[in-house]
Amino acid sequence: MFKSFGLPELLLVLAIIVLLFGVGRIGKIAKELGGGVRSFKEGLQGKDESKPEEKKEEKEEKEKN
Repeated sequence: MFKSFGLPELLLVLAIIVLLFGVGRIGKIAKELGGGVRSFKEGLQGKDESKPEEKKEEKEEKEKN
């Protein structure tokens, strides 16, 4: 079914998407998608966003003492 789906068809689909959404909106969508993928990968690796905050709080507590 998709054996004849080549470069001209891809360019046509891309042109239709640009006409529908506009260049600026596509950029925002791509940025949000990239951020979501990055967050997902960090979640799989076990990286937690709260860790840097905890380290910052620990440093502040040590400076107070």
